[in-house]
Amino acid sequence: MSMERLGQQVDAYVGWKRELMREITRYRSWLANNRLSSEAVEAKLERALRLLRTDHITLAFIGEFSRGKTELINSLFFSGYGQRMLPSQAGRTTMCPTELLFDPRSERSYIRLLPIETRVSDASMAQFKRIPRHWVNIPLDPSDPDNMVQAFAQVAKTKPMAVEQAIQLGFHPDMLESAGKPGQVLVPAWRHAIVNFDHPLLRQGLRILDTPGLNALGSEPELTLSMLPAAQAIIFLLAADTGVTASDMAIWQQHIRQLDEDTQTSLFAVLNKIDVLWDDLAGEAFVQNAIQQVQATTAQQLGIAPEDVLPLSAKQALLAKVRRDPALLERSQMATLEHLLCERIVAQKERLLEEQVVRQVLNLLQNSQHVLNLRLEKVREQRNLLDNQRQDNGQLLFELTARTKDDHSLHHKRLLGLKTNQRLLKRQGDLLRAAVRSERLENHLRKVRRNLTGSWTTLGINQAILHFFRSVEADLHTLEHEAEMANKMVAAIYRRHNEENPLHGIDAPQFDVRRYLRELKHLQAKADQFRLHVKTLLTEQRTLTRRFFATLVQEVMGLHQRLRLAAGQWANDALMPLMQHTLEHKQLLEAHMLQLKSLAQDTQQAQKRSQLLARYASDLEQQLTQANEMLRVLRRPAPIQRQGKVVSLHPAAWQATAVDQV
Repeated sequence: MSMERLGQQVDAYVGWKRELMREITRYRSWLANNRLSSEAVEAKLERALRLLRTDHITLAFIGEFSRGKTELINSLFFSGYGQRMLPSQAGRTTMCPTELLFDPRSERSYIRLLPIETRVSDASMAQFKRIPRHWVNIPLDPSDPDNMVQAFAQVAKTKPMAVEQAIQLGFHPDMLESAGKPGQVLVPAWRHAIVNFDHPLLRQGLRILDTPGLNALGSEPELTLSMLPAAQAIIFLLAADTGVTASDMAIWQQHIRQLDEDTQTSLFAVLNKIDVLWDDLAGEAFVQNAIQQVQATTAQQLGIAPEDVLPLSAKQALLAKVRRDPALLERSQMATLEHLLCERIVAQKERLLEEQVVRQVLNLLQNSQHVLNLRLEKVREQRNLLDNQRQDNGQLLFELTARTKDDHSLHHKRLLGLKTNQRLLKRQGDLLRAAVRSERLENHLRKVRRNLTGSWTTLGINQAILHFFRSVEADLHTLEHEAEMANKMVAAIYRRHNEENPLHGIDAPQFDVRRYLRELKHLQAKADQFRLHVKTLLTEQRTLTRRFFATLVQEVMGLHQRLRLAAGQWANDALMPLMQHTLEHKQLLEAHMLQLKSLAQDTQQAQKRSQLLARYASDLEQQLTQANEMLRVLRRPAPIQRQGKVVSLHPAAWQATAVDQV
């Protein structure tokens, strides 16, 4: 099995997304043509489309130095060039985090490098990515492998620097190699590298993040705060001959272990370099037994399932692919990892999109289908009444019009009632947003800056940071209280709707603040962890703490902003299914009344009236056929589930909360 399999899976995934986008666009037009669209529904469908357009799958490769991360990436993605593309000789080659992606806006392949000196700035990596002038641009020529090797070699460049300057940039001197001169150390020349490269998998939205060892994870906080949690899967590299070393365990516990709790990140360990255990004298059975023992021990130490620990040899796999040696490729056991990438990670992404997009649109579409079915039943029933009455049926039409008018008045009143509720909920939404308004955060930030600047002791720095987190946490608890009130109000409105429409019960969406509180706790733990691990002089500690805190503050600001947006969005959207349901009823009843009135005014015979009513029924049937067809496509399982090969990653990954809803 080769990477062709992953290519097919990603192709199928992208095709499925395109199909979803087509059907959502079709549904928008359908709503507009039938005068059933509303501003809120339009906004929701636009958000769904935007999510589908910008979605991608990120794999992060993490591990201590010399575990073979880069060799594994070479084997997975660059074996077609017949040589190593990314530098992966012994020692510390990947000195800066490297992202491999496809940038559709750029006409040419490139490597962009951010100079290490930018670390003195308080700006985050996300901010630097929006400012091209800070980056060094190197063109890549995919048709010339030698040119690519030279260009990629730039990523691993180092430069000599005075120890004091390295400390100012956030490096711990013990973690750096000597430059061969007294008082000088070697530091990475670059802080971050972005490789834009037209590979079939990258073109389809796959992204790779190659990270350096523990030193870089500690001194580049943004990696662990935002880049790793955003990845769909972490591939943690270990060496089969050493197993889990103390530094491996430090990376796992400090930066990776908790990622699968609150994010949708899946954790896997790769036991690389199993070829070190190959022993032709002892025989294959002995070798496989030795590999299985290391696999079982590793799983136990990391606290993950044994099947999530994958023994392989990236070096032998690359060699086998270049030499086209199927026996060696099989022995390298690379197929296990490729199978994992194919079946599980793409399947997980499908499930998340089903939660965040498909289910939302299905609910709206089922609303429309339900209302159309009711209307069609009514038209057929009325046509039967007209057909069964032999005399002139003008009087009957008059009665039917009056009855439809009463029905319309009822739905009109319900809509007005819902609009009143919507206004009340908007007020509640304002209270939700007020609890996390940006001015409150600005106030906390001013305080912490003042306290940090005025602190000359470790205790002062610790208390300043602790007080900041407590203030933000207090705001979130206030928000949680307001959310409880809002949730009760929404639940009561839905309960009343469900009593009035027993055939069309809808669950009330709830706003949940707990996952944001957990996220804040993780950020606080990162701050605590960093303070405890700084073993330098006080002045250096102040520099490092400030720099780290500047990055942490960016994350808290991002959390705050997402929470504010989610609160407003939830308040706007909470009653949407009911509003849409009632609006569709009202609009269709208006159309129905117009039909009946025109029939009543018509001087034609009963037969002619029956024909006109039949034509109206036919129009409704056509609309319903379109709705059913859209439903059928949207309900179609995602590609991997269609094959019946889904392997559950962990239950937490599938729990979508109301605040996550599109």
